[in-house]
Amino acid sequence: MAARMAARMAALAAVLVTAAALPGATALAAGGLGGTAGATAGYDFAGDAVRIAGASATEDAEPLEAGSTYRSTLPRNGVLYYRLDLDDASDAYVSVTAVPGADGEVTAVDGIRVSVQDADGGSCSVQSATFGAARSPRPVTAWGMREIDPGAGRCQDPGTYYVGVERTRPQDSPPDDWDLEITAAAEPRLRQGGATKAPETWDSASPEPLASEPERRPGGNGFAHATLVGQGVWRDDIRPGETLYYKVPVDWGRQVSATAELAGSADASGYATGALRLALHNPARGEVDAAAKGYTGRRTSVGLAPLPPVAYPNRYATAGQVGALRFAGDYYLVVHLAAQMADDFGQGPFALTLRVRLGGTAGGGPDYAGESRPKGLFEVSAQDRAAAPPGGGATGGADDDLAMKAVAVGGIGTGSLLLLGLAVWTATARRRA
Repeated sequence: MAARMAARMAALAAVLVTAAALPGATALAAGGLGGTAGATAGYDFAGDAVRIAGASATEDAEPLEAGSTYRSTLPRNGVLYYRLDLDDASDAYVSVTAVPGADGEVTAVDGIRVSVQDADGGSCSVQSATFGAARSPRPVTAWGMREIDPGAGRCQDPGTYYVGVERTRPQDSPPDDWDLEITAAAEPRLRQGGATKAPETWDSASPEPLASEPERRPGGNGFAHATLVGQGVWRDDIRPGETLYYKVPVDWGRQVSATAELAGSADASGYATGALRLALHNPARGEVDAAAKGYTGRRTSVGLAPLPPVAYPNRYATAGQVGALRFAGDYYLVVHLAAQMADDFGQGPFALTLRVRLGGTAGGGPDYAGESRPKGLFEVSAQDRAAAPPGGGATGGADDDLAMKAVAVGGIGTGSLLLLGLAVWTATARRRA
């Protein structure tokens, strides 16, 4: 009994540490579980982001260090370059989030393109992210990579590489500069070679969405401020033009599925194209899957496609969705409500329900030869593991429910909540004894 109580006390302590850092904790403290919803419009950049200027030529490019986050600006025309100094053993990932002004008019094919090339100009990867049919200004994220693959003919040598960032359709893009948030990460090689082929079979059936009562959880306003959630049903309010960020710890072997639902409007006349958008991004911020749906004023839901379990060999898949599920860690659910919603349905806010399910069975990860940069990027931390509900659609009982409630009211003083939790558990243990 003593050992069991000690383990539970440690778990609650981990939950409280996570709760103290949760975005929205202040709002919850002020308003309780039924307090005011959500974050205001806009994007919150990482507080530790380093200012860096992109160069118009590769020879003037400044370096990006793996494990660091940067802020920059992207003009309407031209390519900006940043430098990567890479070894011949680690996979390198760079993500770029571009934040346009809220008042600019954008087209469906406008957005950003991110490329990685070697010192000779050989292409390692190219990816674009566009605003889509809704034509709603929002943060758009694209990623680039340099992968070590013995069968590849280029981008395998150590040395200097370059990241290029540009707008996809500068002639159709607003004239103002866009703010950029850039991250660089490195994934170490394996100690021993493993499978070099992606899994061919997995449970691709669409799971039933969870039907439990939603719990209010305000979303964050950027990747660095994403609100931690696990399996469950979460509730927030969202306004036209707003983008909300949630992070979900996904371990090796787990399958993540999610749906976003928008409540009906009192004015059920009109139509907004691609109004509700839901996207899933991996720990390196690469987009895994995205879906959008129009809105007519009636309750609307949009869900992710069925996805395979997270596995290291997924990187060898030809399908981009599968290849992006290549590592464990914090995945991000990003919900956007198109600005054009306001034309027919007003400024809101609109009730948003997010249903998250984690299937599969958690297993051990690959045997890496070193640490990722930043450290722990491709694993689920002890704090996140304690704060997120257990998998398989099951809950851990009343004691674990108490731990989740501790997260939800993270605005309360950590010390007071710890004493309250320990007192409840001690009384429970005595009754059981």
